[in-house]
Amino acid sequence: MARHTQAHMTRKIEKFRSSAAKDMTKKQMEYYMGAKLIEIGVDPQSAIYRWSMEVEGSNEVWTYSAYWGDSKERVLLEEAAQ
Repeated sequence: MARHTQAHMTRKIEKFRSSAAKDMTKKQMEYYMGAKLIEIGVDPQSAIYRWSMEVEGSNEVWTYSAYWGDSKERVLLEEAAQ
């Protein structure tokens, strides 16, 4: 069975929230992603991370993505090509 080489975590945050509340949510997501990677046997230091954000009505939808192995190489190649 093929091993996963990426993970994504999404949260909805109200747009009107304070920047401090948004920063706290980001830190919590980063911590939780690191813990999940350790849980599945991936060294969090070996992964690369990317944030994305979309607006949905009165919410911001944040996605925190981690890439390692083949996915990491693919993301780095795509970014270098841009």
